[in-house]
Amino acid sequence: MSKAGLDNRHRNHDGEISHKHGNTLIGTLRKIYGQSFAAGYPATEKLSEVLLRLNETSLSQLRRDYETGHLAHKITRSSK
Repeated sequence: MSKAGLDNRHRNHDGEISHKHGNTLIGTLRKIYGQSFAAGYPATEKLSEVLLRLNETSLSQLRRDYETGHLAHKITRSSK
């Protein structure tokens, strides 16, 4: 478990600042990137689950694929 530390940043037991969690909902990301972001996934799906299914490494990569038009192809391929 992590504890709040300096500037309310959470740290792991070893003192390292924990990484962002993938519990952001796709619906929240659609408010930022548009309603067609990660089309095919429900708004209640967590970012971490979508990243895992699409074999993406990060939100940055997912966003890049969305902007270049590759995300729709990956979603179609992952649903087969």
